Amino acid sequence: MIRSLIAGTGAYIPTLAVTNDAFLSSHFYNPDQTPLAYSIETTLKKFSAITGIHQRRYAAPGITASLMGLEAGRQALHHAQANPELIDQIIVAHNYGDMAYRGAPRDQVPSLASRIKQGLGIKNPYCIAYDLVFGCPGWLLALMQADQAIRSGSASRVLVIGTETLSRVLDGSDRDSMIFADGAGACLLTKNDTVPERGLLHSIARSDTQTEASYIYSGKANDGSEEAPVFIKMQGHKVYEYALREVPQAMKKCLDASGRSIDELKMIFIHQANEKMDEAILREFYKLYSHTPPALIMPMNIGWMGNSSVATIPTLLHQVMSGELADYRLQSNDLILFASVGAGMHINAVLYQV
Repeated sequence: MIRSLIAGTGAYIPTLAVTNDAFLSSHFYNPDQTPLAYSIETTLKKFSAITGIHQRRYAAPGITASLMGLEAGRQALHHAQANPELIDQIIVAHNYGDMAYRGAPRDQVPSLASRIKQGLGIKNPYCIAYDLVFGCPGWLLALMQADQAIRSGSASRVLVIGTETLSRVLDGSDRDSMIFADGAGACLLTKNDTVPERGLLHSIARSDTQTEASYIYSGKANDGSEEAPVFIKMQGHKVYEYALREVPQAMKKCLDASGRSIDELKMIFIHQANEKMDEAILREFYKLYSHTPPALIMPMNIGWMGNSSVATIPTLLHQVMSGELADYRLQSNDLILFASVGAGMHINAVLYQV
């Protein structure tokens, strides 16, 4: 049996750390252009209590998504000790393309994957580089597509990257803008036909695009100062309800289809969207098995990194694999579950044995 193995990971963590205090002079408005009823101090306190975010990372001006993805990809190849010329595919998940500064045009041609292939100096014309847009679950879907390519025999090595500069599409008059951040994460997925119990075991994905398609969208500034629909927007309460209702079910479907037990799980990596939401998703998932979550089952980095969309899971995985998070260590044969939710609305889950 052929399975796909994560041979190396990498990440680009922007150096600019923006604390919540940076928003003390902000003026937030509702979507109807009316000011928020609470003071800025109360708004920040409520925000921190709900999201768990105390700071987030922004890319420096001129640092684009493809540049961050390139560095994350280089690290993954270095850790895997892999020859770039032997890569069969490069898949890059993102949502807004390259933007060198806030308000810059969204540059997506050529693809970010093509730019990263060029940056890696790969001459092999049969290394196919392409992009994927799937909201926040994009990196996991890219991982699933890479796995399918390996299982089908059309690839043996696939570089999977998630990269985003959400700071470039933020409306400063929208309190939700404080959630989002920048970053990039990557892994090299390789063919494993010698140790069949290791690797990607099962995956599922779903898309709900009726009323759910408008839960996360592009819109104008809340204060009416800019009319063009250029900023990332979301109906936060609807997103929360949808995620809490559907993500635990998707996680269960993925685990059950694999034939493995919830008691075997060593860690669960959930898209870093909102601390309270992720904790609620975890509780609901275990409740489906009449269990309660064990301690140290869910690593998190949203508190100091914010929500970097497609980059949250691969950067978190890299931090755990590199031993950067205290109390979280993975060993060979540990069973882990990935899950993500985001614009579309889309959900996916992946079961993986280290």
